[in-house]
Amino acid sequence: MYLYFSPLACTLATRIAFYEAGAQAAFIQVDTKKKKLRDGSDFHAINPLGQVPVLRTDEGWLLTENTAILPYVADHFPAAQLAPSAGTPQRAKLQQWLGFISTELHKGIFVPLLDPVGPHDYARQKIALRFDYLQSHLSAHEFLVERFSVADAYLIAVLNWAKHCDVDFAQWPAVDAYYKRIVQRPMVAKALAEEIALYREELAQQ
Repeated sequence: MYLYFSPLACTLATRIAFYEAGAQAAFIQVDTKKKKLRDGSDFHAINPLGQVPVLRTDEGWLLTENTAILPYVADHFPAAQLAPSAGTPQRAKLQQWLGFISTELHKGIFVPLLDPVGPHDYARQKIALRFDYLQSHLSAHEFLVERFSVADAYLIAVLNWAKHCDVDFAQWPAVDAYYKRIVQRPMVAKALAEEIALYREELAQQ
């Protein structure tokens, strides 16, 4: 499989999933500002929206959106147990968490805050309720579902943006403890370290 990614973007979640599964994948870096691949080709030819992630499967077809890609990767490597079995209540809960992360956190809060001209006040008004919801769950649970899953990989990728958006976890101690614990997982730490290095390299070239 090939993952079209941008360093420290939400594609970090899929890199973590591959590493947690011990799976081989090729990573193709995208300049999401210029919408170009490293060879200079137009990324719009891969995704007309010009957005990552995009996963090219072994069969050659393209899949977009974290809510589709992450369960697909988990199901492709079932031995890693990165998602509950399809058709179970826990799988429905996983999909619920993926939807929450995608809409309420990723798009609802962090995309506006990371955009220099985004509706910052509007996004900040949404933080407390959504982080209170996370705090309540993580106060009683180690992971989002019964064990580490692709939902946790996605949540970590999104929570990693908080420090760049002046979002302090101090008032949500369970969220803070969860973040600090998960980033110490060997494969999560590996993925983060690699993408931090790539991000710094990308900044130096701009």
